[in-house]
Amino acid sequence: MIKRCLVLSIAAVLTGCQATGEQYQADVFDASQVNTQQEAKTVKILTVSPSKIKVSNEKNQKAAMMVGGLLGAIGGAALGAQNHRDTAIVGGVAGGAAGAMAGSLVSDTSLVPGVLIGYSENGKIFTSAQVGRPCEFKIGEISLMVMMLSNETRIQPNATCPEPTKS
Repeated sequence: MIKRCLVLSIAAVLTGCQATGEQYQADVFDASQVNTQQEAKTVKILTVSPSKIKVSNEKNQKAAMMVGGLLGAIGGAALGAQNHRDTAIVGGVAGGAAGAMAGSLVSDTSLVPGVLIGYSENGKIFTSAQVGRPCEFKIGEISLMVMMLSNETRIQPNATCPEPTKS
């Protein structure tokens, strides 16, 4: 029974540790960027193609290792305690190591849905990869592009996605 709970707990930790990438969407701003002047311009969207964006998942990987180690130590100690106190200690250490190792299986990167936007500016065509969904950008329409750091473009969504239907 305890062994099954341990395995299920570690599996839950591993599957629940995926970065969403929401913090990289064009319409998400850091607190330091609020109430500050940022250069912006308008661009005409020519194409929108679905893509995948690779984002860091290190924070979730470290959390999975910690939680996996803790759950493994508790589970290993509980299993070992059924026999003898010494086996409880050995079981706890072995379970903690196994749980941490299982947590390390969480990838340090994650792929999130994105778009590659082709746009025209001053007669030239450029592209910008954004975290987001194709339905957030309308081809042939004008969108605001916020200029952040050097070479960072954030093309703001100019459309809304339909609400998911509830079953």
